[in-house]
Amino acid sequence: MVAAQNIGHADPADQRQWTLMWREDGGMMPSRAVPDSALLAADSWLLDDGRVRALDRHRRRFTAACAEATGDSPARIESFWSDAVVALPRTGRWFPRVELAGPEPARLFLRIRPAPPRTVNVTVCLTEEFDPRSYPRRKGPDLALLAHLRERAKTRGAQELMLTTPSGLVLEGTTANILWWEDDVLCLPPPELPLLAGVTSALIQDRAAELGIRTQARRCTAQALDGREVWLVNALHGIRPVTAWLGRPLRAGPALRAATWQTWLDGSSDPIMPANGVRP
Repeated sequence: MVAAQNIGHADPADQRQWTLMWREDGGMMPSRAVPDSALLAADSWLLDDGRVRALDRHRRRFTAACAEATGDSPARIESFWSDAVVALPRTGRWFPRVELAGPEPARLFLRIRPAPPRTVNVTVCLTEEFDPRSYPRRKGPDLALLAHLRERAKTRGAQELMLTTPSGLVLEGTTANILWWEDDVLCLPPPELPLLAGVTSALIQDRAAELGIRTQARRCTAQALDGREVWLVNALHGIRPVTAWLGRPLRAGPALRAATWQTWLDGSSDPIMPANGVRP
């Protein structure tokens, strides 16, 4: 068993990636990384000097995804999660990912990765292709496919690609949910569409409710976003306003609100428990 106190105090200058596999009878053990194509469920978040946003929401989403994928009991996932949190670094900037991977019997992993640099805005590619995911509501099984689509977008000069329905309704990016502003209303695609329930998107909606800002789920085509303030949001980058659209003659609207909301989001992280597993 790997000593948690050694893992949890990784040198922030040591920006290597490593993987741990969980065993019920042995805790977290060093392991080879599994390919993304083997993932049945996954979840990731930004960890900055031992602080993270809404870690409990990520836990609940991952637990539900594991139950859907294999019928894993919540108690088993909770045991894994507790050991994984103890193993997280407390210094440095990281983008860890918890994973359930097959084939049967499915195994649980913690992959500790250096966090990529944060970008403050995003260029989005629009294509005529519609959403090709097999499991749009569960993070994990489609990650390899989404990475391929994102690389294709990069060859066209974009950082993201917008997924749409066959009828042209916007869904989300390959790694981010979409939000947009219509006058003073914060809008998002309706939940009956094939969407991944985003943790960062939910935090923003909660904040809007606290501020008395109206939010509304609306079906929207890409063309209807012309000239509007549009955000792509996720755990790694936070809020990124769309500053250019590629593939369609759309204008990116001015990002009037994004900086203020990102400042709030940056201040909403909480410390995880110490590496000795004892909460302060």
